[in-house]
Amino acid sequence: ARLPLKYRFAPGHPDDGLTLTVPLALLNQLDPAPLSWLVPGMVREKVTWYVKALPKAWRNRLTPLPEVVTAFLERPPRHGESLPDALRLFVSARLATALPPDAWEMQHPPPHLSVNLRVVDASSRELATGRDLAALRAKLGEAAQLTFAAAAPAFERKGIRAWDFGDLPETLSVVREGRSVTGYPALIDETDGVSLRLLDTRAAADAATRAALITLMRTELKDALRRWEKGEPGFVQAALALKPAIASDALLADVLAAVRDRAFIGEDPLPRSQRSFAEQVKRARTRLPAVAESAFRLLSAIAAEYHAVSRRIAALPKPLSRLGAEAAAQRDRLAAPGFFSATPWSALVHLPRYLNALDRRLAKYPENPQRDAKHAEAVAALWQRYRQREDANRAAGRREPALDAFRWLIEELRVSLFAQELRTPFPVSYKRLEKAWKELSGG
Repeated sequence: ARLPLKYRFAPGHPDDGLTLTVPLALLNQLDPAPLSWLVPGMVREKVTWYVKALPKAWRNRLTPLPEVVTAFLERPPRHGESLPDALRLFVSARLATALPPDAWEMQHPPPHLSVNLRVVDASSRELATGRDLAALRAKLGEAAQLTFAAAAPAFERKGIRAWDFGDLPETLSVVREGRSVTGYPALIDETDGVSLRLLDTRAAADAATRAALITLMRTELKDALRRWEKGEPGFVQAALALKPAIASDALLADVLAAVRDRAFIGEDPLPRSQRSFAEQVKRARTRLPAVAESAFRLLSAIAAEYHAVSRRIAALPKPLSRLGAEAAAQRDRLAAPGFFSATPWSALVHLPRYLNALDRRLAKYPENPQRDAKHAEAVAALWQRYRQREDANRAAGRREPALDAFRWLIEELRVSLFAQELRTPFPVSYKRLEKAWKELSGG
């Protein structure tokens, strides 16, 4: 959709620079990457600012500055690439030194070098204005979704309890305020069943539809699910071991949620027709017993290792309280409330080994504290990078599957460094993770 863009030269004024007027219904569909490039007449000034903002050791090697900026602007940007990311890769190649993804994390261009976003309602009344898209979405994102859905009232339906609504297309074009926009049909899990609604992003539609499909399938498979309502015989003992972290009823609900997700959908594509839904129900009924039994066995193994490492932490002498706090933080990240359904199954099966590696690290610590400190420092640096990027992604409403995978590579590195005898499924080292990070960052 084409949106009105205005320029105002008024240094110091809140509207100085470019202002893009955005209908509320389209707020969640805005792509931040193109916004970062401004317009051709302004991008040179912004690139120059970014280069000048680099640390002196790098900046002094990028001379003469006008020629460097021209060389960058002559390269065609890759689709979906933001200006800071494109410039970081260009500078990295020019200096033969990888700039970190957060090279400009703590610095922000002057206001006039960022697009001012003016969000308006259907009557062109201004609702909010600002240059931070993530902040505007945090404030108005939910209202934007509701407004977008109102563009296709004929598509909406509530109180669905069975697949009786025809096919569910992946996309649907609708006219909103005179503009043709793409919407994403989705099933929404509601308290009184499932509803049919048009969402404004594919990611939101897929996530909502997956959850709603599981709700519909619970109705179809309620007889098969009844067997697992109270867990397996070993559940009580596992729940007791994990009680410091998670209440028993919440733990059972979490495990059953993971079982339903894996047995009902797993890695399968989402069904989009009544026929494919019926076939999915058949597959789910067949694999449910094996998935449930495997899940409760895995829970028992996780609980046993959690209990063991918790005892080890509690027994550490007072001078090692800092080590104990670090170990407890790692343990609690691995087994936080909701961990069983939130952790990818591919990583979940390794949680007993990760917890056991932590236990062994603590047992070995007195043998060589210096070695432990060296390894811990290396891991902490990688973890900090991961957390900064993950936090930025959450604020922007983004998700990077490759970053999710990197998070579990860090756990494998911990095993390799602190409990090598437990082995890892593949070769892993600090160098390999540095390489993975560069690839993740496009370097």
